[in-house]
Amino acid sequence: MIAIIRISGIPEMPLKAGETLDRMRLRRKYCCVLLSEEPENLGMIKRAENFIAYGKIDKETLVELIKARGKTREKKIKVDAEQIAKELLEGKIKKKLIDFGLKPFFRLHPPRGGIDSKTHYPRGVLGDNKEDINKLIRRML
Repeated sequence: MIAIIRISGIPEMPLKAGETLDRMRLRRKYCCVLLSEEPENLGMIKRAENFIAYGKIDKETLVELIKARGKTREKKIKVDAEQIAKELLEGKIKKKLIDFGLKPFFRLHPPRGGIDSKTHYPRGVLGDNKEDINKLIRRML
């Protein structure tokens, strides 16, 4: 499972990158979505790479993300974050957040401590962060 966070805003964005972000449901700054590692999704990520931060999410971070920022489609539904994270990451049948009654995106805060642009030369946190995406998500909860 790949976590994708939109970092850049809307002004001066190329049309194709804007359409790609819209298809991934990243319509606002600091929104996060989860996508599977399929060739179609990897192509969309490559097209919008200059406007997003992405990487593999681990189970602990996914549980924290669902507990803190997971919104249900109906207000009275209770969700079990542990069970959802287990089925999303380890399930043989590919499920999405919508199947569990959750909205398909997470709205996050700007990162505490700011976006450190000197650690990942030359573009800050934009692009592939591999395992460091988990640290970034925890700072944004």
